[in-house]
Amino acid sequence: MRYFFYLINRWGLSRETIVSLANGRYDQESVIEQLKNGVNAMRMPVDDVVSNWAHMVMAALAWNLKAWYGLLVPDRERGLELVRTEFRRFLPAIILLPCRIIWAGRKIVYRLLGRNGWLKDFFATFKRIAAWETE
Repeated sequence: MRYFFYLINRWGLSRETIVSLANGRYDQESVIEQLKNGVNAMRMPVDDVVSNWAHMVMAALAWNLKAWYGLLVPDRERGLELVRTEFRRFLPAIILLPCRIIWAGRKIVYRLLGRNGWLKDFFATFKRIAAWETE
């Protein structure tokens, strides 16, 4: 059997509230860990404070883009799975799709060269975003 212990210094809280607060804290620690290791937001590439700040902001924006995209996926379960997934898994599944760009007449054609389990959701989300443009 496994037992979990929660040591707190706040009195008057119910057991359910304590567990909920602890789980919420775990989620925040997971986000911080993903920002550190997933998108390398805490990596300081140069010795200039402003440049390092810009790098950190861009990494946080990339993380937010992943969450935003996951919330736009029409299939709710798959979208929430994408929100919870690590950034390292999100990159090859959605962002780094191999593609050939072809200029055909007066239009540009994008041909995907690889397949993965997220392509159906990728195209459904693309159609959803494209529909906003026509509104």
